[in-house]
Amino acid sequence: MATYVLVPGAGGEAWYWHRLVPELEARGQQAIAVDLPAGDDNAGWAEYADAIEDAIGEGHPTQLILVAQSLAGFSAPIVAERRKVDLIVLLNAMIPMPGETGEAWWSNTGQMEASKAHFEEIGVPPSSDDRVVYFHDVPAEVVDEAYRRGEPEQSWTPMTQPWPLERWPDVPTRVLAGKDDRLFPVDFQKRVARERLEIEADVIDGGHLVGLSRPAELADRLEQFREELGA
Repeated sequence: MATYVLVPGAGGEAWYWHRLVPELEARGQQAIAVDLPAGDDNAGWAEYADAIEDAIGEGHPTQLILVAQSLAGFSAPIVAERRKVDLIVLLNAMIPMPGETGEAWWSNTGQMEASKAHFEEIGVPPSSDDRVVYFHDVPAEVVDEAYRRGEPEQSWTPMTQPWPLERWPDVPTRVLAGKDDRLFPVDFQKRVARERLEIEADVIDGGHLVGLSRPAELADRLEQFREELGA
């Protein structure tokens, strides 16, 4: 049995994974959805990594797979430097460089220009409305539930901290990009993955919140990646 550790992006809520967890369990695997201390101004990358480790616990899974959504691209690799991890999957994720801050990442990668060009390409006016940027392909009932829950808090503290690793962990890594992601367009993700990790990104249907919009397809892809490890 593999253990998938599901690390959410900004806002840090395990709820983001509530549709994916049963899909992975139905495939015979363990899935741990992590809550991060995103609303705590005293918590930075180290504390986020602590929270991920606490969620994993003291056991030693046969296969430990970290799935990092969006902002979690900064914190999940830190865990891979602390303990044995078999695979990192970067899902529509920010890929940091050593010493880079989260707030600098956006301009360093050219994200704003890429997102603006993508909106123009698909004929949708650029928007800051979460329903347009994030939830455009998420089922209506899930969107309604998200809005009932309210927007989670996200402290700016970690975004001001340099990424502490000197290099990317020596762990097999896959980049999985949503074909319809409007925040991090697929061609943008492919470029960043090549430039920063020398990895060719895989592509999956869906936008930025694939875990909410296409959990079954995502579970299948994660299982494919696991099987390709050959372990």
